Amino acid sequence: MYPRLLTTPYFTIHTFGVLLAAAYLTALWWLTRGARRANLDPDEVTSLGMWAIVGGLVGAKLLLLFRSIGELHATAADVWSFVTSAGDFYGGFIGGLVASALFFWKHPDLRYWAVADLCAPAIALGQAIGRIGCLMAGDDYGRPTNLPWGVTFTDPDAATIGGAPLGVRLHPVQLYESLVCLVLFVVLERIARRKHRDGDVIIAYTALYAAARFVLEFFRGDADRGFVFGGALSTSQFIAIVMFCLAAVAWASRRTERTPVGHRTRSRG
Repeated sequence: MYPRLLTTPYFTIHTFGVLLAAAYLTALWWLTRGARRANLDPDEVTSLGMWAIVGGLVGAKLLLLFRSIGELHATAADVWSFVTSAGDFYGGFIGGLVASALFFWKHPDLRYWAVADLCAPAIALGQAIGRIGCLMAGDDYGRPTNLPWGVTFTDPDAATIGGAPLGVRLHPVQLYESLVCLVLFVVLERIARRKHRDGDVIIAYTALYAAARFVLEFFRGDADRGFVFGGALSTSQFIAIVMFCLAAVAWASRRTERTPVGHRTRSRG
């Protein structure tokens, strides 16, 4: 793969960084597009997106630090790896939720569930792009496999930057997740275009992604992603179970509401 797009004596442009930026910008573009379609203030929704991005970056780093605190030895390599890593997705998701909650607290005129529904497809679309960046960098790599579509990393930077083993055929789990998120994006858009209650789309995203991520973790080969219960579950699998249960509770509790509001999301409220 190509971890570095451009290397000069003064700076290096990493492929992962470019695709991560593309993921954020594409998600933000789709979010503002949805806001205009729903007759919401695109400037306010753009501000929400920026809050969520910052919260996501901070949350991703914090969860990465939490799950690897016992393995860090304050060496230059460890510090550099922490600084250059994007962090853990679920940490970013939770951090984005916290930042979004603060934004809604400051802007009570925006309906939380209605705008959250606009965010769900945008998040999935961004993930589909961002995971390709992980593949380019040799990050979040898969288990060894003999399947014909396995990928073999040969660039030394893939081992240095992403930690991928060189010369070993691996599951392209990054592409698996990218494809899953692309399908999830299409499914969420179909749900959004039908009649639904405010909150149905973001709840569907949370549940469907949690189920998919739980399965995808079995194909991951990077041992530094963290484990719980003596290694029975990865950190992300544990969080996926929690998020799926929360989504199920939210969906069940909202079934008692009688009036679908699929078309009411087009007003500011």
